[in-house]
Amino acid sequence: MVALARHRTRRPALFRTMAAAGMMLAAVVLQAPSAHAQEGDAGKILKAMSDYLAGQKVISATFESDIEVLTSDLQKIQFASTGRLLLARPDKIHVTRTGGYADLELVSDGKTATIFGKNLGAYAQLDAPGSIDQLIDRLRDTYLMEAPGTDLLLSNAYAELMKDVLSAKHIGRGVIDGVECEHLAFRNPEVDWQLWVEVGAKPIPRKYVITSKTVTGMPQYTLRLDDWKTDVRPKADEFAFRPPAGAKKVEVGALAEIDEVPPGTAVGGSK
Repeated sequence: MVALARHRTRRPALFRTMAAAGMMLAAVVLQAPSAHAQEGDAGKILKAMSDYLAGQKVISATFESDIEVLTSDLQKIQFASTGRLLLARPDKIHVTRTGGYADLELVSDGKTATIFGKNLGAYAQLDAPGSIDQLIDRLRDTYLMEAPGTDLLLSNAYAELMKDVLSAKHIGRGVIDGVECEHLAFRNPEVDWQLWVEVGAKPIPRKYVITSKTVTGMPQYTLRLDDWKTDVRPKADEFAFRPPAGAKKVEVGALAEIDEVPPGTAVGGSK
């Protein structure tokens, strides 16, 4: 009993020492030139990824997303979703996302875009002539529908991602789901974001983390991408929406409960 008590009293001091050493080591790694924390490298890798994705006529992938919220009593809660993406440039896209609180489908054939809340049994449609870029911009600007990660799919992803960037660092390399990746870190006035890009001839984004600096607790949004394919041949009906029996057509504004977090979730205030 005495030996156990002594062991317990020493653990906090030991842990504090280890934590301090860890923070010091992290600071050295992030600041040292040998860690490749260089702005030029980060920009080049990001540009290569952007050019590669923009050059792919068809992209198919699966994804998992985690979004954090901070409750009114400062407890951090994370909500998880999973989904699939199919994109055919310049104007067709089909995305599904399923979580614990919403089951969403977005389909656009280049003329009409449909947002289907499966959990609501309701869908909304809007005219969507033009490119995927234009559709994403319209959903954000007109309907205030944010979809973190869609900026990676834009034909000018590099220019969009680099807007307001204050610093860019190539941290080094990491492994995401068994794939070696270049680890990049960027800072904006309102968010910090990190990107892991696959090493090699196919610079595919494998992980994307966005940290909000304007919300108490600095919650994060994490997106992991897998099962990338660029050689698929989509069937004609994969971008066509056929409402299931019983589904009702509504205005876009009526689709309130399609977010990744449950409605009514209390979040922390601004800093």
